[in-house]
Amino acid sequence: MTNNLEATSSCCSTSPSAPIAAVAGHGRENLMASGAADDMTTCPVMVGNPVSKTTAEAAGLYRDYEGERYYFCCGGCGPAFDSDPAKYAANMA
Repeated sequence: MTNNLEATSSCCSTSPSAPIAAVAGHGRENLMASGAADDMTTCPVMVGNPVSKTTAEAAGLYRDYEGERYYFCCGGCGPAFDSDPAKYAANMA
């Protein structure tokens, strides 16, 4: 038996239609919260996923690499970034 809900390419199972600051798949908080434009960035792992810098930082979902800070949309993106930071940092260039 297959479960079509598990067939997703997202590391954090979030979707643009998910409620803001709601709990996303696997109990992870959805950090696609609305905020001021200067507070927003995108996740370098899940390219295009918007992230509130303030919310991600408060949750510890960021890494510093070569003098830059990178913010993640969920807890699954940090370890992915750690596996090849140069690759994911290039996504933000």
